Amino acid sequence: MNSVCLVGRLTAKPEIRYTGSNVPYVRFTVAANRGYNSQSQSQMTDFIGCVAWRRTAENIANYLDKGSMISVQGYINTGSYTDRDGNKRYTTDIVADNIQFLSARNSGGAPKEPSATSTPYDYEPTNNSVNIEEDPFADFGDNVSLDDNFLD
Repeated sequence: MNSVCLVGRLTAKPEIRYTGSNVPYVRFTVAANRGYNSQSQSQMTDFIGCVAWRRTAENIANYLDKGSMISVQGYINTGSYTDRDGNKRYTTDIVADNIQFLSARNSGGAPKEPSATSTPYDYEPTNNSVNIEEDPFADFGDNVSLDDNFLD
């Protein structure tokens, strides 16, 4: 089974591109925290290349920016090509089948910038009063009960 799920922040503003047959796609890199290095006590981060196609690509390009928190579900795609100098190069990308935007948008339309010391676990999105018809990705701050005894 070839299945990948990762959560992280975009390292740059995604830019939409089009194939020769006018199919939209976007390439982006997700910085995903992996844990702490036991020797230096520093956070280890992996930078994972991803690609999304068609409507998913358009949504990523239109609604996300550098620093946006995103969840990506998809599969690993490997390939190879020969560069201009005749060297064989190998590629590995995550092809995004399903994404979720985890950052709330502020009134300016861009995601709240994380601080230099923030992690995905202590990020708090801003709550804005937004009509769902105008912004389908708005965070309304509704609480969810996780009571294990709700069926009793």
